[in-house]
Amino acid sequence: MEQRTEISSLGEFGLIEHLTKNIELQNASTVVGVGDDAAVIDHFGKQTVITTDLLIENVHFDLMYTPLKHLGYKSVVVNLSDVYAMNATPTQITLSLGISNRFSVEALDEFYEGVYAACEKYGVDLVGGDTASSQKGFIISVTAIGEVAPDKFVKRSTAKKGDLICCSGDLGAAYLGLIFLEREKKIFLETPTVKPDLEGEQYVIGRLLKPEARKDIIEFFETSSITPTAMMDISDGLSSEILHICKDSELGCVLYEEKIPIAEETRNAAFKFELDPTACALSGGEDYELLFTIPQSDHEKIVLNEQISVIGYMTEPEKGSKIITKGGNTFDITAQGWNAFNSK
Repeated sequence: MEQRTEISSLGEFGLIEHLTKNIELQNASTVVGVGDDAAVIDHFGKQTVITTDLLIENVHFDLMYTPLKHLGYKSVVVNLSDVYAMNATPTQITLSLGISNRFSVEALDEFYEGVYAACEKYGVDLVGGDTASSQKGFIISVTAIGEVAPDKFVKRSTAKKGDLICCSGDLGAAYLGLIFLEREKKIFLETPTVKPDLEGEQYVIGRLLKPEARKDIIEFFETSSITPTAMMDISDGLSSEILHICKDSELGCVLYEEKIPIAEETRNAAFKFELDPTACALSGGEDYELLFTIPQSDHEKIVLNEQISVIGYMTEPEKGSKIITKGGNTFDITAQGWNAFNSK
């Protein structure tokens, strides 16, 4: 029997001390970390970027198939992704939890293991937070703080007509990972003796449970002297994100279906469920890739990076937001993806 320590046996301060006792600070900008009334941060003349996210059990994650360590990791990564989407470098996070008494101290240790793994990988300091008891369900709130050289941050509203639309990595995988896990959960609830069948789906499931933020792309921009004209991260699906950029920049766009990067594993997974891989990329979400626009003059620099695909360009607003299919047809881009999964 593995040990179970009740949270109540430590008390709130005891719990925070237990979870944060081994923190080592990594950033000079962190002047005072955990353990005082508030953290103190000095960004030495840089501008500060702040973003926050709330993750709620059974809305944003399902503990039936989400290991706590992965959840801790992902809670941090999704916030860092928003900092990178501003062309900034994350430096600190705070983490607050609402926890019910069904969690033990050991369970929280596992969650924090993932949190610290992400902090270490991305060079970020955990500098504070709070824990409170929750009636039911697990509630996670992470705030990420980053720094950027004065006025080098990139917004969604500053794309220019003629700019190339680019994205990092590949799209649609996390959504298919979710579909697989939901299918297995349903089978398990109906027949608990059946072993999960996730053969060959490590890639799409990994993209859902343990996403990464694109620190490498932001570093590439810096070393290549590229400043995107607009940028955001892809958390709700490509179509809804490009519509944000179009709306905020008061422009239209053209995307080419054949240019949208989709991994082989994602295509195969989509076909298993008789889904259109492009629809998964457009509407899936949770990919945490970067979607950005650059002037055409930067095209030569971008093609050197295999992790970046040019998928379209920005047009005048009256042309609307369009996608040209492989068959040469033109559709309006809608927030659900142009076939909204109902063609099957």
